Amino acid sequence: MNSSVVEFIRREVPDWDDEVVATSRFKAFSGQRSDWEPKFLFWKDLILRVARHLGVFIIHASEVKHNWFNRGGLTPLCIEDVLVEMYNTGEILRTGDLGDPTSGRLSQLFRRMSHLMGILRSPTPKEIFEDRFILKTLLQERAAEVVMLLSENHWTSFCIVTMEKFHRICKGSSEASAILGYLSDCGKALYLSINKKDLIEGVKVSLVPAVVPSISSLDCDVLHLIWTTEKLQQQLDAIDQRYEMLRKSALTSLKSRDKKAAIRYARQLRLTTESREKCASLLNRVEEILSVIANAESTKKVSEAIQIGARAIKENGVSVEEVQLCLQELDESVTSQKLVEEALESTALEQTGVEDGDVEEEFKKLELELANETQQIAVPEKITVSDLTATTESLSNALLNLKLVDSAETEAENQESALPVSNNLPNLMLDAA
Repeated sequence: MNSSVVEFIRREVPDWDDEVVATSRFKAFSGQRSDWEPKFLFWKDLILRVARHLGVFIIHASEVKHNWFNRGGLTPLCIEDVLVEMYNTGEILRTGDLGDPTSGRLSQLFRRMSHLMGILRSPTPKEIFEDRFILKTLLQERAAEVVMLLSENHWTSFCIVTMEKFHRICKGSSEASAILGYLSDCGKALYLSINKKDLIEGVKVSLVPAVVPSISSLDCDVLHLIWTTEKLQQQLDAIDQRYEMLRKSALTSLKSRDKKAAIRYARQLRLTTESREKCASLLNRVEEILSVIANAESTKKVSEAIQIGARAIKENGVSVEEVQLCLQELDESVTSQKLVEEALESTALEQTGVEDGDVEEEFKKLELELANETQQIAVPEKITVSDLTATTESLSNALLNLKLVDSAETEAENQESALPVSNNLPNLMLDAA
């Protein structure tokens, strides 16, 4: 058994190594429910705590029985009964119990009706143990965390993310499938896909308690734009890595006085810089389009809020004069606050008991701390266009001092080097539609 699990169980269960208590706990269930229910609650709670400690919500019955609670070669005889009981009470789900988000709403609705009417056959204990388990409580917690993470980066009522990003947030494809299935069953997420040159898959998630809206043509366009930004960002990262390799090679060639190699690397650096500028420009254009769409959504929400407010005022019989009076009182409160702030700012320094010399001394300390912090700022991980240009120009100046070859040969090699860097750029352009 994993040593971290052993130590965790011993911390959570102080009498875990007590032989008498352990013998009683490891026995199989027998008699009436009232006889074994305390033991069932103990094991159920311990399973949830261990799974939460490991950060998992998908488990195998064999792993729980033979690995988690293996005590000197002894395993709990009652653990199978515990898992079956948890499944019967809905605290454990099989992977097949969750709906398939890609099947569409009609098939999902049919599946729910089949469950309610008892058309589908209940699995046998053997079938249960052949499948993986999903701890429903932990699944709900993990799904809530995913929605919270998405809401931190989106301020609209719903968001659209690519399936690749959704997998990263969920920390695995199996976890993502379970979370998406659960959110879909709750009406909080919808699967969407589009066929362009490649199959693009995404998820539309509601970030508010309301049910997620139906898929629209605009959602598909937004998914395409988001997918494009991710591909462009990947291209920028690849260009940055290539630039760093070329820069190191160019510096090595300069140190070894290898003129031809240094010239070749310098030209490739210049081409890499130009390629990055084009890619970054295209990425900025796509992000601007997404920003316009998000702003339009925000404007729509504000307009709806104004209409709701006007309707509420009308329904509650609030007159225009009362609204104006409230606004006037609010203006007066703001004005009074500004007067207080101005009075505090205009207070003479000598009235505070602080000498000019003390202020000057403190100011110098602040300047010194600021200078130290500035020196300790780390170099950015991303290579910006200005950094690329500055480094390339410095290398070019160094190469000129080495008396490089004539410009005709430079132009010929430059054209040859341009092909591998820029061949992939046309594939990243958006469709005209």
